[in-house]
Parts: sequence; C-alpha cells; structure tokens
Amino acid sequence: MFAIAIDGPAGAGKSSVAKAAAKELGFTYVDTGAIYRAIALYMLEKGVDLEDPAAVTAELTGVEVSLEYGEFGQRTLLGGRNVSEEIRTQEVSMATSKWVAHIPEVREFLVGIQRGLARKSNVIMDGRDIGTVILPDAQLKVFLTASAEERARRRTRQLEEAGEPADFQQVLKEVVQRDKQDAAQLDLLPEDGVVLDSTGLSFRQVVERLTAMARERMGNEGGGKG
Repeated sequence: MFAIAIDGPAGAGKSSVAKAAAKELGFTYVDTGAIYRAIALYMLEKGVDLEDPAAVTAELTGVEVSLEYGEFGQRTLLGGRNVSEEIRTQEVSMATSKWVAHIPEVREFLVGIQRGLARKSNVIMDGRDIGTVILPDAQLKVFLTASAEERARRRTRQLEEAGEPADFQQVLKEVVQRDKQDAAQLDLLPEDGVVLDSTGLSFRQVVERLTAMARERMGNEGGGKG
C-alpha cells in the first residue's frame, strides 16, 4: 500500500487538495479532521464542558464514528447518522481546534481508526500528526501551507458559498488564533516531509504539484499498488 500524509495549518486547503489528488491518483481520501469534528459535534450535542478534558474523555466510550465511501466520496457517520454537513459549521470548527483536537485521549482514541483505514488501500490522509504519529511510514509526507491572509480569504469564500455570515477580518483573526493554538503541533514536522506553499497558486496548480510528487515517489518506490 502507498500512503500520502498531508499536514499543515488551518485553512491551507488540505482537505480539498487531498480530495482532488486522490481522485486523480485513484487513491482513497481519508479526511481525518472529519473524525475529530464528529467527536466535537457529539460533545456539543451532549452539552459536555469542552474545557474539561476529563469530561470529554469520559464521554468517548459512547462515540460511534465511522467513514463511509462510495460514488458520493466520503461520508462521516456519527451513530449511523450522516453528519458530513453538520461538522462543517464554524461552531464545530472552533470547538475542534480550540479544545477537542488538543486532548491526548481523543487523539489516542482515533489512532486505531486512522491506521486501520490506511491498511485497506492506497490512501491520502490529511490532518494533524498524520506524518509523525499516525502514518510515520507514509511514503510521501507533505506540509501544505499558505499565508494567513490567503487562508483567511479562502475560508471567507467557503463560508459565503455555504450561506454562512463571513467577515474577512474576523476570519483572519480566527486563523491567526488557530495558528497560535496549533504552534506546538506544527513544529513537529516529519524530517522527511516536503513543504508545499500554495500562496499565489491556483487550486489546480497545487493539485498538479502534489500529484506530480506522488507519481515521482511511487516510481521510485516501484509503484504503489496494493
């Protein structure tokens, strides 16, 4: 099996780029952030105090989260319910990045799920700790980044397209805040990782660079067929 691990700051376009590259390469796209978001949604719906790691950890035993694949792409299921749209709200995004994703027990809870998916097929996986903790043996590790302003513009556009209120300055403030929260994790980049800065590049250009990297690496590895 061939695995591509993509990490990077919030709003860098990891999910959309990984999804498009997976389609071109014939890989399975695994949005690990969706699993974290599903847990955040579960905790919000249960009224759990997200500032209390012990309270969040105690509720993990009741979480049933899974990913489903088909012609529709990836669906995120929470207790068998499709929550693919619900987990993309700003409330869930902030709850995930500010609290849930930083709780060690949550991260440990998800490691087995993530590694299990990578054993089943060639995958592109994006999210926190993918290249360092989840898939340390991934054949290609990419750190996808962009300037804070560029990421805020993209996020603002995404929110507007989803019909949600969006103010660029507020979104930029949140992007900078998330960068500070994620600073410790972002410093733990894999030594064998490749930086891909998408500032000033079109979406198509970023996807092309990523797929070119993958094909070159697969050629060197003797192919990525499982």
